[in-house]
Amino acid sequence: MNSSLHARLADPGLLRQLEMRATGAPGSALVSHTLDLGPGIDNWLAHLPANGPYWYRAQPASDEFRLGLGHVLHVCSDGPQRFAALANAYAGLTHDWRHSGHALAFAGFAFPPQSGNNDLPAALLAVPALLLESIDGRCRVTLSSTVSRLGEAITQWRKLLAHPALSQPVQYFPEADRTLAERAWVARVNAARRDIHQGRIDNVVLARSRKLLANAPVSARQLLATLCEHHTDACIYAFSQGSSTFLGATPERLIRLSGRQIESDALAGTAWPGSGELAGSKNQHEQSLVVQAIMQALEPLCVLPPSARPVEIHAAGQLTHLRNRISGQVQRGTTLFDLLRVLHPTPAVGGYPTAAAINWLADHGEQRSGWYSGGIGIIDGAGNGDFSVALRSALIQGTSIELHAGAGIVADSDPWQELAETNAKLGTLLDALHGTSNRQQLKNR
Repeated sequence: MNSSLHARLADPGLLRQLEMRATGAPGSALVSHTLDLGPGIDNWLAHLPANGPYWYRAQPASDEFRLGLGHVLHVCSDGPQRFAALANAYAGLTHDWRHSGHALAFAGFAFPPQSGNNDLPAALLAVPALLLESIDGRCRVTLSSTVSRLGEAITQWRKLLAHPALSQPVQYFPEADRTLAERAWVARVNAARRDIHQGRIDNVVLARSRKLLANAPVSARQLLATLCEHHTDACIYAFSQGSSTFLGATPERLIRLSGRQIESDALAGTAWPGSGELAGSKNQHEQSLVVQAIMQALEPLCVLPPSARPVEIHAAGQLTHLRNRISGQVQRGTTLFDLLRVLHPTPAVGGYPTAAAINWLADHGEQRSGWYSGGIGIIDGAGNGDFSVALRSALIQGTSIELHAGAGIVADSDPWQELAETNAKLGTLLDALHGTSNRQQLKNR
């Protein structure tokens, strides 16, 4: 596949095709051209660059893999109107976008409307300069440029492929004692339970993190390969820019829009080996709050009230979850960004009622790095797209990696059981980092 890609970029007629497509377009307009690379399945990780920016999105169970390299255009937004700002920007760029029937952008956003990480802004929309896709057993590449920079585009596309990331073995230093941090987190759980019993909130989601230090830069390529191999039913995702790489394997779809049809996941209850019954009252209560909130949020944008399928058990590695699939038909003119605005944050990542839970988290110093419990996804030139909740995640910065997990707290939560739940969720990335055989040793450090 690599030789085919380079051969197509060397085609002397490529630039002429792009120039013909760009005829009459303003210099700031985007022009894209898609080339078929033939049959095959490729996860594209061999092309992961040593330096960003890049985006990665894979759904291994359906042999669907995408890698976006470089940014031909990107838009950042911050604050309460961040989704509206991205919607306006995307409407503007698609108006003059010249493409061969296939156009795609990536987007991601943080849990809060403001972000303290310059590499991962509160919300980001980007069109990659080079998009590699393996879909339905065929591979293709989409090349994009602004009209004004077409003359140098081919050289830039070649540069994006010239320096792939190299994987090297790393060793992780022993972590500091976590006893005090875990006791502090349990105390926050107890504080949440008190306010739930007093009727201030119905539930709230508390996040934890663990930071590991390595003797060499952490390899995103190796992590993504391991996640693709062992979490085939998950959505494997990554975004890298500057000194930060954010990646993970999430079991939860936030929203999918195709035409006017929408699909969303309500996923909250969690169990793991030795944890007890998934269908217990605590998990059922937490799940019902999430279903109720998603249905209420979507209803004003739908022609008819959305419907939820019966609850099912969804496996995600060593964990299992309760899941309800929610679907509906939106009113004409409803955009994917409208849906993101009304859905985020769901009670599965924030709490319920939403405003009260978010205020509680702010008052109690909740900190979430990267885009953990925000969202990451794709949107095409027609406005269709698919976003996942950014769970089971890690933020890599050089030789450090910070893992994230959370647990929903309700009135009858057992604080130490909730702590065990977060440890089980952290195991997704710990397993990928160290291998299953080392997991128990790491958990006991």
